[in-house]
Amino acid sequence: MIKGFDNEAYLRTQSQHIKERIAQFGGKLYLEFGGKLFDDFHASRVLPGFEPDSKIRMLKQLKDDAEVIIAINADDIEKNKVRGDLGITYDMDVLRLIDAFRGYGLYVSSVVLTRFTGQSNAISYQKKLEGLGLKVYRHYPIDGYPHNINKIVSDEGYGKNEFVVTERQLVVVTAPGPGSGKMATCLSQLYHENKRGIKAGYAKFETFPIWNIPLKHPVNLAYEAATADLNDMNMIDPFHLEAYGKTTINYNRDIEIFPVLNAMMEHILGKSPYKSPTDMGVNMAGNCIVNDLATCQAGKDEIIRRYYKTLVEVRKGNASRSQVDKIEILMNQAGVSPEDRPVTVAALNRSKETDGLPASAIQLADGKIVCGKTSDLLGPASAMLLNALKYLAKIPDAVNLISPMVIEPICELETKQLGHTNPRLHTEEVLVALSICALTDINARNAIEKLSELRGCEVHSTVILSPKDETIFRRLGVNLTCEAVYQTAKLYHGN
Repeated sequence: MIKGFDNEAYLRTQSQHIKERIAQFGGKLYLEFGGKLFDDFHASRVLPGFEPDSKIRMLKQLKDDAEVIIAINADDIEKNKVRGDLGITYDMDVLRLIDAFRGYGLYVSSVVLTRFTGQSNAISYQKKLEGLGLKVYRHYPIDGYPHNINKIVSDEGYGKNEFVVTERQLVVVTAPGPGSGKMATCLSQLYHENKRGIKAGYAKFETFPIWNIPLKHPVNLAYEAATADLNDMNMIDPFHLEAYGKTTINYNRDIEIFPVLNAMMEHILGKSPYKSPTDMGVNMAGNCIVNDLATCQAGKDEIIRRYYKTLVEVRKGNASRSQVDKIEILMNQAGVSPEDRPVTVAALNRSKETDGLPASAIQLADGKIVCGKTSDLLGPASAMLLNALKYLAKIPDAVNLISPMVIEPICELETKQLGHTNPRLHTEEVLVALSICALTDINARNAIEKLSELRGCEVHSTVILSPKDETIFRRLGVNLTCEAVYQTAKLYHGN
């Protein structure tokens, strides 16, 4: 991977810029934190050199002055809304986030239940959190939100919300997902702070789109591809262009809401400190791109990956064809096609060579492409994984890393005792078997030691992989895509 982003410069300049914004408002800043604080693999894919935990490491540098508020929409609790990337409900993700923040030494001061209307599950959840020693506050829906400014910025609007007691200069407001009420929580706090005579400000941290690179830069196009389900659209910020004569990039929702947000801040503070949505942001990622060619290529690669991912979601019934259509337009704008992904071509060719049986391919760090085909005992993803480890460990192809005598009893257990219809080993089972063999076999041990070298590699499968296989590849850090077809004609594909 060619480095395109200076991560150390990012950590340094980003934390400094946030300190400057705190000082601008007299020593108190509510920072709405969009996107993923942890495991931001999208950013690490499109900005080669960006570490997935960079944002939380940056906050760690400010931990003595920072505290965290987590907002969660009470309706999402009531509906048991699930994070698609993690497969857990939003209410459980709040607990995960709290543990993660604490693991970095950051102080989580409270949880805010937004749009609270007495939902029974939200009440039970509040009791659960309070039983765990957490402070919980309730914020309520406001009639006419967000356009009835006079009511919103009044005792009948934000004034009804419970004031969240905070202690530190920087208050990071984050959430398990979009629509959780982060911005409303920040502005409600500004209202209450102002009524108490305390100076405080608001700013927004959102990594994408990157405001100071071109509108049609592949990294910004990749953000549109990643948010095709939200129908987000990158736009030139007209307010910034009018105020300063400079072209900057923002996205449609922030641009659309800015006049309303600006009016709210004028009502609360007397005068808005911002002339544009770009002014509100504190993101310094664009200043830390050190190789534009590398980031351009990474952005193009990500658009293709998002195309395949969305096709699979359409096949699963979780996305609409219009999302695919949008990404096809983005591919055209970026000048790429699915055939530009080498592992895709390799996997499809291997499938043709084996009379249409499922196949997988991986492109390793040195550019080598290794394939795997379907066999009686191994699925193509498992075979590919073993072949890749053999290549990295310089083990001859003829060597069996796992003896059939080890594989066969596991297959028999799967089908005869556990009731599975597919006897072939998943990648997790292959890695467990390989680990056992490594106790007595030097080749297996050498292969296991090469697992870390798979991180960042590209993988493609000619069929949709099982959730088990997807999880393993995600943990190994490989970038997986699949053709939008299942291996069988079954209606249920849970295993």
